[in-house]
Amino acid sequence: MTPSPRIKICGLKDTATIEAMNGLPFHEIGFVFAASKRQVDGETAASLITAAKKLQAAGGEAPQTVGVFVNPAFEGLEAILAKAPLDVVQLHGQETPEFCRLVKSSLHKKVWKVISIGKDGLSARESVSAYDGAVDAILIDTAGGGTGQTFDWQVISAYQEAAAAIQVPLYVAGGLHPGNVEELLAGNAVDGIDVSSGVETDGRKDIEKIKLFVRKVNER
Repeated sequence: MTPSPRIKICGLKDTATIEAMNGLPFHEIGFVFAASKRQVDGETAASLITAAKKLQAAGGEAPQTVGVFVNPAFEGLEAILAKAPLDVVQLHGQETPEFCRLVKSSLHKKVWKVISIGKDGLSARESVSAYDGAVDAILIDTAGGGTGQTFDWQVISAYQEAAAAIQVPLYVAGGLHPGNVEELLAGNAVDGIDVSSGVETDGRKDIEKIKLFVRKVNER
């Protein structure tokens, strides 16, 4: 039996939902700072992070907190991190390996780089190998991000190999929900999965869908 992947629940905006997640075996909780209907500011994120750090998640430990950014200016990122003490900076734009290294070395944060499937025309190896030594994880997503749409899962194995070659985990996002995550995991031994819109009802996080998603992942 393959080990269950790490689970990231992304796009949280309210303390009540976070508190209701206590005891669930997930690993990361994400906050969106990029322009989005799920966007939060530094002050709001600070209070959400405080709530998240009180949770008992996978292994009885508090979840890692992840901030999602798209092409941030370094100074703006630095200012947000001064207010919101995130564990991980997830970069979802055209950020260069050099920028990723700068964030890691100067801001002392873990960095995840998102690769939009099919957007740059590069092979998996070309897309991922450029970030060797610059990031702590690779996340692949449907081009556009936050679309609620899946991509062609047949490409996952190539990205798995590419991420393993630079010795970082691979997370998969893009249109995942309780109804399809078991199918994804049946054919792909990914290191982590990331869900947002798939655990919402009418645009708001639904704690029952979050619980169901986590259960589907862990009870395969």
